[in-house]
Amino acid sequence: MARILAIANQKGGVGKTTTAVNLAASLAATKKRVLLVDIDAQGNATMGVGVDKDDLELTGCDVLLGEATMADAIVAPRTLGFSLLPSNTDMTAAEVGLRQQKGGEKALAQALAGVQDDFDYIVIDCPPALSMLTVNALVAADGVMIPMQCEYYALEGLSALLDTIRKVRAVLNPRLEIEGVLRTMFDPRNNLANEVSAQLLAHFPDQVYRTIVPRNVRLAEAPSHGLPAFDYDSQSKGAQAYLALAGEVLRGSGRKAA
Repeated sequence: MARILAIANQKGGVGKTTTAVNLAASLAATKKRVLLVDIDAQGNATMGVGVDKDDLELTGCDVLLGEATMADAIVAPRTLGFSLLPSNTDMTAAEVGLRQQKGGEKALAQALAGVQDDFDYIVIDCPPALSMLTVNALVAADGVMIPMQCEYYALEGLSALLDTIRKVRAVLNPRLEIEGVLRTMFDPRNNLANEVSAQLLAHFPDQVYRTIVPRNVRLAEAPSHGLPAFDYDSQSKGAQAYLALAGEVLRGSGRKAA
């Protein structure tokens, strides 16, 4: 049965989609069966693996609203070693529709239950907000991975997310764990980045991944080619960082209750 990981942070621009796509690719490179689930209306994870978000017959929106099965909506791009539940702007309709449904926060968990035995890992790319869609991901997930830049206000935003995770665990999903906190877009020449990194390690000593994802040109270029960094340039520092992260995930490093 698949372990389900939600990649979440209510702050935008911290590397959630980059992490979701490249973690999925790196886990697939270790011969794991992986499903990448895009529930962000921007559809960046969908585009980032070479799927045209404007040319989709079915998306995660159809699945969440009960208009299609997960199996029908999943696509498997030939060039990649993992599967995708795609998303586009239709996902905004799912956000509204789920708020109007009794038990709408459980829609994703119920949909994934039907395919969980088909995969080893399911990676969910969440929207940059603590929305109904993000709550759906937290209810469905076994663990939460939190990508964050080491910058001003980062710890404050992390505290808000951890509070949400505690509430979801208390009411809706008692098995939910913090998979780990991932430092992204890291520049060791930046004094503030080093200071915030040190604060993170001090506040969450057992929940910060050893892997640090650096600022990397090849990592930034890869989505424009519709490829994860591993497929675009496997020797780049960004690709190697996500391979190291996949190793930590496989070993269960950083996994703790909030």
